[in-house]
Amino acid sequence: MKSTSENFIRRLQKQKEDALEFIIDTYLPLIKGITHKVLSPLGNEGLVDECVNDIFLSIWDNADKFRGDPTDFRKWICAIAKYKSIDYYRKATKRMEVSSEYMDMNTEMSVEEELIQAEDKTELITLINQLEPLDRDIFLMKFFLGYKTADISRKTGLSITAIDNRVFRGKKKLLKEASNLNAGGYAL
Repeated sequence: MKSTSENFIRRLQKQKEDALEFIIDTYLPLIKGITHKVLSPLGNEGLVDECVNDIFLSIWDNADKFRGDPTDFRKWICAIAKYKSIDYYRKATKRMEVSSEYMDMNTEMSVEEELIQAEDKTELITLINQLEPLDRDIFLMKFFLGYKTADISRKTGLSITAIDNRVFRGKKKLLKEASNLNAGGYAL
């Protein structure tokens, strides 16, 4: 069964991925517009893309809490987009304030801090290596090399929506794998 404008809410609440794809195809311009309006003063398009992905992740994770019809759904996701964007804006401006305060300080990391940072990078790379090769390449381009989604789309030949879907699913998988790792579920 495929998601339509009549059944996408029920299918989303049952965690059917085609419902998420339907929502992304239908509401991506609206969500991106709200997010861009809030975050554009920061001048960081990558932050907008990351926020949009987190908005769709929030919609996916909280779909079971939604009650209402498609009109109410539109209002609900607009509220999620607005408040998630505001959160991103606050975090980014706070980070800019903190980094400018400490910019003049010439502090060196202790050996312990350097080891912890190196260990965190190793764990992250191990987790990313568990992704499919194409998804791994997308993650590396987006989060390590700083490519924009449109650039990744041109390089891979995938649509921007497909890239966003792969980033969303990859984040979901990495979060699950990281939770298993932190819970001591298994060793890598």
